[in-house]
Parts: sequence; C-alpha cells; structure tokens
Amino acid sequence: MSQSEQLTIDRGRPAVESVDERAARRSLRAQVARLERQLSQVVASGFPHIAADAARDFAGEAFGGPRLLSLAQLERQRDALAGRVQDVRAIARKRAEHERRSHELLERMKLEPGRYKFVRLPVRDLGQGGCGVWEVRPRLGLIGMLAGWWQLTLSSGCPLPRGSRSRRGPAQRT
Repeated sequence: MSQSEQLTIDRGRPAVESVDERAARRSLRAQVARLERQLSQVVASGFPHIAADAARDFAGEAFGGPRLLSLAQLERQRDALAGRVQDVRAIARKRAEHERRSHELLERMKLEPGRYKFVRLPVRDLGQGGCGVWEVRPRLGLIGMLAGWWQLTLSSGCPLPRGSRSRRGPAQRT
C-alpha cells in the first residue's frame, strides 16, 4: 500500500467518526431541548407553588462563555436535566396531593362544621390565589359556641399592610 493510499484511508476514518459524532450530538441536543421544555412546563403549570428556582441547576458546570460541549459534557447535561425533571415532577405530585387533601377537608368542613371547630384552611392550600381563609366559627359568638351553632366562613381577603391607615393630623391636611 502506497503512502498516498494510506493517507486517503486515514482521512476517510475521521469522516465516518465525524458523521457518527454529529448524529450523536444532534440526538443529545434534541434530548436536552425536550427535557428543558418538560421542565419549564412543569414549573410554569405549578408556578406560585413550585418555585422557578426548582428548574435551575445549582450543581452544574460553570462555563466561561459560549463553547462547543463535548459528548461527555452533553451526556452529563442531559442526565442532570432528566434528574431535575423527575425532582420537579415529584414536587408537583406532592403539591397536587396536598391540594386534593385540602379540598376533601373543605368538603367535610362544609358538611359537618361542628366537628371542625376553629379549623382554618387558607385558600392557597386549595391551589387558589389570594389571602382568604376558610374558617369554622360559632354563628353568634359566645352564645352560638355554647349552643353548638357553627358555620363555615370565608374571610374577605388580604389584610391591609401595616401602617397604611391614613393618619391625618392638622399638619397633614392641605
């Protein structure tokens, strides 16, 4: 075999490896993109209750700027993303279970308020926004408590911030 034939063969090998490496990179990048989409969907669907920080990679590699990742780095990135997707999905499942139990408790409180005296259930535990609280209270204060008259009430919402009351003195009136 001549030297030119050997060079031609040697040049041909990296081309085959290069095609295989390109296909592997393309596949890994597609997997990373799919996992990032899934992670962002889970975080966005449960946003107020699942922190956006849950999607961040705090233990990942820090890169100084744009660069081409090796196959090993792409695989590590894919594996780390897959682990984070599983972790965030577990958080979402726990939150859904908590909301389901809270809804069941609210239904029981509606049916038998006398069994749940002074129980408070925030609406955020039900997956709703706001500051309201469901609470079982006596119907007519002390008289209702002694008579066993209990009712389920929903508070009017968020309290005013401290110090927001208007204190108008003679110097403040204009």
